[in-house]
Amino acid sequence: ELAAEAERLGHAEALASAAALAHTALAGNPEDPESVDATTVVAAAGQALDGVRAHDPALAALADRVGEISILLADVSGELAGYADQLDADPLRLAAVEERRAALTTLTRKYGEDIAAVLAWAQEGAGRLTELEGDDERIGELTAERDALRAELSVLGQALTDARTEAAARFAEAVTEELASLAMPHARVSFAIRQTEAADEASGIDIGGRSVVYGPSGADEVELLLAPHPGAQPRPIAKGASGGELSRVMLAVEVVFAGSDPVPTYLFDEVDAGVGGKAAVEVGRRLAKLARSAQVVVVTHLPQVAAFADRQLLVEKTVDGSVTRSGVTVLEGEDRVRELSRMLAGQEDSETARAHAEELLATARKDG
Repeated sequence: ELAAEAERLGHAEALASAAALAHTALAGNPEDPESVDATTVVAAAGQALDGVRAHDPALAALADRVGEISILLADVSGELAGYADQLDADPLRLAAVEERRAALTTLTRKYGEDIAAVLAWAQEGAGRLTELEGDDERIGELTAERDALRAELSVLGQALTDARTEAAARFAEAVTEELASLAMPHARVSFAIRQTEAADEASGIDIGGRSVVYGPSGADEVELLLAPHPGAQPRPIAKGASGGELSRVMLAVEVVFAGSDPVPTYLFDEVDAGVGGKAAVEVGRRLAKLARSAQVVVVTHLPQVAAFADRQLLVEKTVDGSVTRSGVTVLEGEDRVRELSRMLAGQEDSETARAHAEELLATARKDG
């Protein structure tokens, strides 16, 4: 309808002119008495036929049709006059119609392929708005459910934090005891258990009277700390431990964990750094204990550690001219005793070193 109205308003002058010309052609021009119009011509034809229609039925039928034409011309002439009178060439109305059409085009681009689709979308949106505005009871139910779940999460989160705190103390004590046997008698392991403050109460749970951030693992951030010697402040293990200390802490942790959280393979490098004598034997003994439930690969220069291995490998580097090669040899029987002797005394033919090597192997077999 708007398109038709815009078309009509845009051509109002041409339409009015055409209607006026057609009306004059049908009804005549009052200002020109000599003009010939269709109504007068058809009326004259009707009068001519009416005078003789009684003499022939066929001609009478034609006279009737001419009469119908005369009536139709009069009707059309009157409607043309009315059309020209009511035609409105209003530029303001045309501008308003075009603006409305542009708005409808924008709506169809956003909400539907045609006006019917836009109206359907509007109806659906109105229904949804009514539902949202009027469903105070449902909103209240959801709010109560949310608050109940948050309260339950707070209880569970607090219980998890308490359990972690208690377990952390026991675990830290056990690891610290293991470190004492690994030439770190004054080392202390502890845990930092902390939470992050939530931006607001709605986004957190209550832990210890504070609103804190939570996730699938609870509300705690857990960090392992190490104080390697008296007077040292506990620091994160990744920042406060040397390579050897880190290996021994890992060994102690895994020995404590052994059986409860099995790992298929461990690789230790420098686990015996700064260790010797009895402490080295304890390192070997604990590595052997760990090897009962996993594969343990150890890089070591200590015979006390190597003696506890199920299989000892010798890695050697040889230089042939300008070519350097590395080789690996499996040591068994006499070869292993000889290598342990060399590691102990720096020479393979020392009887004392040999006896010590055999004693180490016997101790390892007994403990194993």
